[in-house]
Amino acid sequence: MTDPHRIAIARDADIVVARQAGRELAGEAGLKGSDLTLVATAISEVARNIVVYAGRGEISLSIVEEGARRGISVVARDDGPGIADLESAMRDGYSTGGSLGLGLPGARRLMDEFEIVSKVGTGTTVTMRKWMRR
Repeated sequence: MTDPHRIAIARDADIVVARQAGRELAGEAGLKGSDLTLVATAISEVARNIVVYAGRGEISLSIVEEGARRGISVVARDDGPGIADLESAMRDGYSTGGSLGLGLPGARRLMDEFEIVSKVGTGTTVTMRKWMRR
């Protein structure tokens, strides 16, 4: 794994920075075409959740290698309120913030691997990976 690129997330402009950095690093990892867009979109979704629900957090991006596979890892962390009902939050259409409720389930669909850990009062960590197609 390469040293992670860390992007502080606290406002809308930071979402754009994280999205662009993720797209660029995914390209360096060997991803191409629509996969670059999928990574950038997934980063946008989790970064927007940080801004809306936690106020501030961080996204770490790194190139990962696992055997013959190479890809990008995205870790979004915040110290926000956490998610009380994680099962509901992962369903399309569920939102406590008046959105369409597509952020987390959408990001899960866009990436090859997706894990979320959240504790009320402590915060949330989303870990996602997208692998280069051969």
